[in-house]
Amino acid sequence: MFGFGPLAIVVIGMMLLIISGIKVLREYERAVIFRLGRLVPSRGPGIIYVIPLVEQMRRVELRTITMDIPPQDVITRDNVSIKVSAVLYFRVLDPNKAIVQIENYLFATSQLAQTTLRSVCGQAELDDLLSERDKLNARLQDILDSQTDPWGVKVSLVELKHIDLPQEMQRAIAKQAEAERERRAKVINAEGEFQAAQRLADAAQIIEQHPVALQLRYLQTLTTVAAENNSTTLFPMPIDLLAPFIRKDAKAT
Repeated sequence: MFGFGPLAIVVIGMMLLIISGIKVLREYERAVIFRLGRLVPSRGPGIIYVIPLVEQMRRVELRTITMDIPPQDVITRDNVSIKVSAVLYFRVLDPNKAIVQIENYLFATSQLAQTTLRSVCGQAELDDLLSERDKLNARLQDILDSQTDPWGVKVSLVELKHIDLPQEMQRAIAKQAEAERERRAKVINAEGEFQAAQRLADAAQIIEQHPVALQLRYLQTLTTVAAENNSTTLFPMPIDLLAPFIRKDAKAT
């Protein structure tokens, strides 16, 4: 009663085959379609229909992909062995090219990024790698973007992550930084002493031109000491201060 004849089985199979051609693509996905081996315009997003047994579909994401570039052994231009890692940001602009022009665009982009990283870092000196990362990032991005353009891939950003130095090089850089700090401290100290010497020279010149200023300074010091100390303090009296009184007594006699 519930058995299915050959015709019913064929009908059910045809229905399942037809239904299997219904595909749903998200907003960030596109379908690359091959009809009997020939490329036809891509489809999506939304609901699309792929003709069973006639068309084949390859799903491609258009979102930006983040790819870590593993540490690469690099010898810089000044013969320093280091390990450099980076991160790569890219996206597919042309799904058809990404499928037709390259066998595996993800693997190819990863391999190209590794070789380019070694090449660019090997042409730079260690100081440039440490101090001019922005320039190196821009250069890496330009090279990768131009080389992946035929694949329909857009490289938007490349960032160096880590630069691992040998232990002896780390110690040498630490010593160099310490020596630089000591040099700056000595320069600042020398500049301070030079400015103080200039001020003393200016003060000596002023006192030489105006002897009364020295006498006023002496009296000011006496006033300060007398205000701060309760004990009796003896100070020698400069002869310049007594000169007017001596001349006055001489005239009186």
